[in-house]
Amino acid sequence: MSPTSRFASIRNGEALDFSMIPVVPMDEFRSAILKMAAANHRLCALFGASKDGRPPGGLLAVLADDIGGKLYLAASRPVASYPSLTPDLPQAHLFEREIHEDCGIVPEGHPWLKPVRQVPPDKVAFFQERGAEVHEVAVGPIHAGIIEPGHFRFQCHGETVHHLEIQLGYQHRGAERLLGAGPDRRSLSVAESICGDTAVAHAWAYCAAKEALAGAAPSLRGEAIRAILLETERLANHIGDIGAISNDAGYLPATAYFGRMRGDFLNMLMVVSGNRYGKGILKPGGTLFDIPDEMRASMIETVRRSIVQVKEVGEMFFGEPSVISRLEETGVVSRKLCEDLGLVGVCARAAGADRDVRQDHPLGLFRFRHIPVIRLNSGDVFARAMVRFLEAQRSLDFLRGLLDHLPEGTTTVPCGEPGPNRLAVSLIEGWRGEICHVAKTGRDGRYEWHKAVDPSFHNWIGVAMAMRGGEISDFPLCNKSFNLSYAGHDL
Repeated sequence: MSPTSRFASIRNGEALDFSMIPVVPMDEFRSAILKMAAANHRLCALFGASKDGRPPGGLLAVLADDIGGKLYLAASRPVASYPSLTPDLPQAHLFEREIHEDCGIVPEGHPWLKPVRQVPPDKVAFFQERGAEVHEVAVGPIHAGIIEPGHFRFQCHGETVHHLEIQLGYQHRGAERLLGAGPDRRSLSVAESICGDTAVAHAWAYCAAKEALAGAAPSLRGEAIRAILLETERLANHIGDIGAISNDAGYLPATAYFGRMRGDFLNMLMVVSGNRYGKGILKPGGTLFDIPDEMRASMIETVRRSIVQVKEVGEMFFGEPSVISRLEETGVVSRKLCEDLGLVGVCARAAGADRDVRQDHPLGLFRFRHIPVIRLNSGDVFARAMVRFLEAQRSLDFLRGLLDHLPEGTTTVPCGEPGPNRLAVSLIEGWRGEICHVAKTGRDGRYEWHKAVDPSFHNWIGVAMAMRGGEISDFPLCNKSFNLSYAGHDL
């Protein structure tokens, strides 16, 4: 029997009646997931599907077929424990820790079943390595500057890092609980706040899920404005990250230029939305604000100027031999490790994975306008910086074409209330990588739960593995090349 017979299939931004999702015994559920993973299907989400996580209920899995453009869903019958998937499928490791923390369901045989978000400050266990001249370095959770809290525990021999364990959860705000109490007037603001520098992408994922549940489709102009905002958000962060990498490498001219250009893209978001993070403009059915001709002309001028400047500064940065020697072969993540861990976004494409929601599961205007996917193979800091640089140029080309030919019409259409007993999945390629929202309604059409998976949830383990065998002095540069979110992980 084909493993897909244990799953219901939909496409990104679609909904189905919850009764259509197969509910199977746990042994069949587990076996089907492993067979699907062996056929190159990715685990987008795995979580306890009972309301409020009490009492222990069943699990629900969402797997992505990136080649076929489909999403597969299956659920297990209620269990109190089950044989852990992690020993056979490492990309399930953090999902299973979360399931145990939220629902009390025990994945028996999980190698390191410790809290994900509900961190007990005085009782956190850390892996320890013992031996002559082995020492431990603890960093955080409170850091210099204004960055968010997270704890990094290094096991070192001299300067060489043998193991890095990352403990997060200090930013847990209960975002999923708040979303699951909706939909209401605050729900979209909560979604935007899951990760503040990715407000547009999370807002779009939330809106797409609600539109699917309500059977609504945004207007074409609204979809175009959403795409403009998403790519502007990507530009601001990619350009800012390259500048930060340049700073950590000690090359300050590029740091200054990239920092200024990041401001140009943040200002574009401010012109359209009224703030530099793009909050408050997306809404179910489209967008709250339009882009009038005068504003569009100003944005076109910024984009055309930036096409030249980004290329010039990037060539200066990547053309400096001392910069390249610092970035190459630092913080390497292999293609195999990338696939085993289920990494997404920039760090996956830098390791050779052909993985981008805009290509594999296109939504909105990306169904009609394609952005070429950038891939490199070295998986090091250089590759992660270069992927950002090349993606920034592709985003600028995309914006120039779309702003020159912005569709006519209204920016929004009515979006009714979600239908009862339905489930929707939405994927958006945020600037860090894949964002996944899964929403389920009850008999009254209100949410029973709303699951959100930020790309940082997938990728923090990549930082830990990239440091193995490297020098501890490489950590700031390596960490910045991923630039993951604490709040997005912690929810």
